[in-house]
Amino acid sequence: MSKETIALWVNGIPRQVQVEPGSSLLTLLREHLSLTGTKNGCGRGHCGACTVIVEGSSVRSCIYAVRQAAGKRVETIEGLAREGELHPLQCAFIEQGAVQCGFCTPGMIMAAKALLDTVPKPSEADIKRALRHNLCRCTGYASILRAVQAAAILINRGEHEGHEGKDFSPSLHVLRDLRGGLFAVGHPLPRPDARAKVTGQAIYAADIQLPGMLYAKVLRSRYPHARLLHVNISAAKAVPGVVAVLTAQDIPAVRTHGLVRSDWPVLCEDRARYIGDALAIVVAETEAVAAEALERIEVEYEPLPVVETPEMALSPDAPLLHPGGNLAERIHIERGDVEQGFAQADVVVERTYRTARAEHAFLEPEASVAALDEEGRLVVYVGSQIPFEDRRQIAATLGIPETQVRVVHTETGGAFGGKEDIAGQIHAALAAWITRHPVKLVYSRTESMASHPKRHPTTIRLKSAATKDGQLVALEAHILGDTGAYTSLSPPVMTRTATHAAGPYEIPNVKIECQAVYTNNIPSGAFRGFGVPQAAFAIESQMDILAEQLGLSPLEIRRRNALRVGSVMAMGQVVRESVGLLETISRVEEALQRLGLEKWSDLAEGSKRRAWGVACGFKNVGLGGGAPDCAGATVEIHPDGRVWVGAGAALLLQ
Repeated sequence: MSKETIALWVNGIPRQVQVEPGSSLLTLLREHLSLTGTKNGCGRGHCGACTVIVEGSSVRSCIYAVRQAAGKRVETIEGLAREGELHPLQCAFIEQGAVQCGFCTPGMIMAAKALLDTVPKPSEADIKRALRHNLCRCTGYASILRAVQAAAILINRGEHEGHEGKDFSPSLHVLRDLRGGLFAVGHPLPRPDARAKVTGQAIYAADIQLPGMLYAKVLRSRYPHARLLHVNISAAKAVPGVVAVLTAQDIPAVRTHGLVRSDWPVLCEDRARYIGDALAIVVAETEAVAAEALERIEVEYEPLPVVETPEMALSPDAPLLHPGGNLAERIHIERGDVEQGFAQADVVVERTYRTARAEHAFLEPEASVAALDEEGRLVVYVGSQIPFEDRRQIAATLGIPETQVRVVHTETGGAFGGKEDIAGQIHAALAAWITRHPVKLVYSRTESMASHPKRHPTTIRLKSAATKDGQLVALEAHILGDTGAYTSLSPPVMTRTATHAAGPYEIPNVKIECQAVYTNNIPSGAFRGFGVPQAAFAIESQMDILAEQLGLSPLEIRRRNALRVGSVMAMGQVVRESVGLLETISRVEEALQRLGLEKWSDLAEGSKRRAWGVACGFKNVGLGGGAPDCAGATVEIHPDGRVWVGAGAALLLQ
């Protein structure tokens, strides 16, 4: 297909670029001009990470046809700072803490600039309307709103015109404050990487370009459960530009991976257990060729019965998804005598609660680049949460020592637990190792959502008992967690659900039975809270029902049972210090009284009625579960007041 030439202005510079017909403006910017500050979060115009300005208006460049940009002026994040001076928006985003993972930041800033260029004094409603197409998964938007408001004030004061005059970089102000030594300790400081993120200079894995790079695509199962009778790759290999098509037979060593158990196939060999299972990898000279070849792979399936729920998986006639059966983990906790506790109770409440599977929705889809260095070692660039585990699993798959694998942690555009399990990096590594070329693998948003582990869906049945004065005397819990097709981090996650099922309350008699069960659903793994939110939802709902039946306020029943110094938790641990729950409850109660909200529902405004609710929560700190909680770091204090900290950890500060 012949290319077409597009002439346009980008950041004030005239450009002529040859592009494939039907290309997007995003493709032109990222792939032809290497302006990678503009991000691809979804490719469908839903997230706004690709926002740029065309002729004064913000557009989502992933759905803006490149032909539309012909002859027009385009502004990207790279053109905002001039001669080292940041734009007021960039300064304000840093100073207001509106930069976290940074993946949404360039698009957010460009959408805000388009607004301020035409509406110098925007209202809060104006800002929200201008940013309505821009998603952020880290900040909660409040700091972003403050940043745009602050930038508008700076611009209207005339403190910044044409990128001239005062340098608004907060780093300079901070360094001046540091002249007195360690004044910065205990004070908020800008993120060290904030400037790179507001200027588009921060490098994420998908931004990396290496000489001679090839591109990989992964074929995934069409069925949630099927036997693989035959995988025919001959037609795919014949596509011009295809360098290799890899299947399980091409794996040099261990053919499975996993954080807790090695039960997840790198590439499925004889059976697929969920939609998202990887079957083959195409490596080609371009991403488009790899995608075309992927469609040429012929797979003969024998569909198998689908195990849809944990309850179905535990039935006697259920298909066995793994050699050891369908029970991934059983956690049992028992203290005291629950039957005796129920016998002495005045009120017993028994309810069943269900929590849903949840998607992390990090804005950066999984991306990896793998290459061999000059010494023949494999180097993998990826925004992963556990790079040391990545190295271990990659080395095992390739059958080489870990010393021959280096994982370089790039910027991570959000994770929230969803990038703990190894994903594309193991496929990129395999492809680079076999082809001896650099290989890039970037997931589409659809592929990301279909393949990476989710928050555990649970069914939690609680039976709680209390005396008439509101004292909890017994709790019995039965918890079913949907592990999905592979173990991932189910054992530790569901252990957290079990250990937190009694909530932050002292209950003398506890019996908790928890089962993590394999199904043909997407695997379940780490997600913010690591199993505790499910337990908190159930026990806090239960506490409200108990309060209502006992005629107590939701605050009072929690106060009477709250953990305090000397309390014994469900696991038998004695709480020895630093228990702030009672004080927190008192402060909340005082705040409600000041607002005149002493009853559940106290404010009526026309057809609207506002009410308040309360819930308590607690969470373990550290690994727990008997795992060694240890860490190490080096700290250097420099004469100018700077402090350097070196630690072997992936710092995902979103």
